[in-house]
Amino acid sequence: MPNAELQRINSFLSAFARRQAAHVVDVPGGFAVYDDAFALSRGNNQVIIDTAVDGEAVPAIAEEALGHLPHRLISVLDDEVARACAEPLIRAGYTHSTYLVMLHAGPVPAGGSAEEIDLDAMRVPLTRRWRGFLPDVDDEVLRQLVDRREARRRGADVVHFLGARTEEGEVASWADLYLDPATGVAQIEDLITSEAHLGRGYADAVLTTGLRMAVDGGCGTRFLTADAADWPRHWYERRGFSVIGHSHGFERE
Repeated sequence: MPNAELQRINSFLSAFARRQAAHVVDVPGGFAVYDDAFALSRGNNQVIIDTAVDGEAVPAIAEEALGHLPHRLISVLDDEVARACAEPLIRAGYTHSTYLVMLHAGPVPAGGSAEEIDLDAMRVPLTRRWRGFLPDVDDEVLRQLVDRREARRRGADVVHFLGARTEEGEVASWADLYLDPATGVAQIEDLITSEAHLGRGYADAVLTTGLRMAVDGGCGTRFLTADAADWPRHWYERRGFSVIGHSHGFERE
């Protein structure tokens, strides 16, 4: 049942965030995560709402938890809870983004030519891609956005960095794969392709490899999240993913 799958996925996301964090503080409706090593990374320093909470109280909860930081990021995993939080947070100056929770229900392709890589192998293309996404940030922000990936190894029992290489050996496309064999859940996260190599099948190689490794690892629940307003969701749908739920992000400077 999709609801059961979604509950399993949200439990995985909550557990991953707690395990990845250097420091966790419980707050009403959820918890705050912190990592001073990546203080400029919003994803590593945010509030995560994963249970029912009074929506009107969330701006104050975030202010108390994140008031020492130059940014505010609140992730709300449950769609109904997020709808209750949206109006109070927008009044408080937050912008609202919606993300799709997409479950892989199609056949798992055979093979996959990507391989496991380390952070150093993707450092140059990942830094270049982040520079394209955020042209106005300084080098220290970019460094933290790249290096924070290493902290993700704490988030799940099994964490792989996957990459597909060109014939010359350059990493052209990459993604994270998180496996929790105990619950049978696998997440594919941050599938990105270098601009110079778009449209050449490298992302397909990474995705296929990740799905096959998830199956081989005993994970029957295979999911990813995608921006509801961006084109990749359609690319994932053509590869056997379907939307089973929504999560939400609220940001403010």
